Amino acid sequence: MPRPSAAQLFLGTFTVVATTVALLAVSGAAGVLEVAVPVGFALALGTLVALLPLPSSRSGRTARVPAPAGHEYARQR
Repeated sequence: MPRPSAAQLFLGTFTVVATTVALLAVSGAAGVLEVAVPVGFALALGTLVALLPLPSSRSGRTARVPAPAGHEYARQR
Protein backbone atom coordinates (compact mmCIF):
# COMPACT_ATOMS: atom_id res chain seq x y z
CA MET A 1 0.00 0.00 0.00
CA PRO A 2 1.47 3.38 -0.94
CA ARG A 3 2.21 5.93 1.73
CA PRO A 4 -0.21 8.85 2.11
CA SER A 5 0.98 12.14 0.67
CA ALA A 6 1.45 15.29 2.73
CA ALA A 7 -1.88 16.61 1.46
CA GLN A 8 -3.68 13.44 2.56
CA LEU A 9 -2.10 13.62 6.02
CA PHE A 10 -3.08 17.28 6.32
CA LEU A 11 -6.67 16.57 5.30
CA GLY A 12 -6.90 13.65 7.71
CA THR A 13 -5.53 15.68 10.61
CA PHE A 14 -7.78 18.62 9.80
CA THR A 15 -10.79 16.29 9.63
CA VAL A 16 -9.99 14.84 13.06
CA VAL A 17 -9.60 18.25 14.70
CA ALA A 18 -12.60 19.89 13.02
CA THR A 19 -14.90 16.93 13.60
CA THR A 20 -13.84 16.61 17.24
CA VAL A 21 -14.44 20.30 17.94
CA ALA A 22 -17.80 20.28 16.14
CA LEU A 23 -19.07 17.10 17.81
CA LEU A 24 -18.00 18.22 21.28
CA ALA A 25 -19.57 21.63 20.79
CA VAL A 26 -22.86 20.14 19.64
CA SER A 27 -23.04 17.30 22.15
CA GLY A 28 -22.01 19.22 25.26
CA ALA A 29 -20.22 16.11 26.56
CA ALA A 30 -18.69 16.43 30.01
CA GLY A 31 -17.65 12.94 31.13
CA VAL A 32 -14.62 11.00 29.99
CA LEU A 33 -16.67 8.32 28.22
CA GLU A 34 -18.93 10.95 26.65
CA VAL A 35 -15.87 12.71 25.21
CA ALA A 36 -14.14 9.47 24.12
CA VAL A 37 -16.97 8.43 21.78
CA PRO A 38 -16.94 11.56 19.57
CA VAL A 39 -13.12 11.63 19.62
CA GLY A 40 -12.99 7.97 18.52
CA PHE A 41 -15.48 8.66 15.73
CA ALA A 42 -13.48 11.69 14.58
CA LEU A 43 -10.27 9.68 14.63
CA ALA A 44 -11.83 6.93 12.51
CA LEU A 45 -13.20 9.50 10.05
CA GLY A 46 -9.84 11.27 9.81
CA THR A 47 -8.06 7.98 9.16
CA LEU A 48 -10.51 7.17 6.39
CA VAL A 49 -10.02 10.60 4.81
CA ALA A 50 -6.23 10.26 4.97
CA LEU A 51 -6.26 6.84 3.30
CA LEU A 52 -8.65 7.66 0.46
CA PRO A 53 -6.93 8.67 -2.79
CA LEU A 54 -7.15 12.33 -3.69
CA PRO A 55 -8.93 13.18 -6.93
CA SER A 56 -6.48 13.78 -9.72
CA SER A 57 -6.27 17.17 -11.39
CA ARG A 58 -6.22 15.52 -14.80
CA SER A 59 -9.43 14.57 -16.53
CA GLY A 60 -8.33 10.96 -16.70
CA ARG A 61 -8.26 10.92 -20.47
CA THR A 62 -5.02 10.36 -22.25
CA ALA A 63 -4.27 12.17 -25.46
CA ARG A 64 -3.96 9.89 -28.44
CA VAL A 65 -0.96 10.54 -30.59
CA PRO A 66 -1.77 9.86 -34.23
CA ALA A 67 0.62 7.74 -36.26
CA PRO A 68 2.90 9.79 -38.48
CA ALA A 69 1.52 10.15 -41.99
CA GLY A 70 3.32 8.31 -44.76
CA HIS A 71 5.03 5.79 -42.48
CA GLU A 72 3.85 2.27 -42.85
CA TYR A 73 4.62 -0.38 -40.35
CA ALA A 74 6.38 -3.56 -41.46
CA ARG A 75 3.91 -6.14 -42.62
CA GLN A 76 4.37 -9.83 -42.09
CA ARG A 77 3.49 -11.98 -45.09
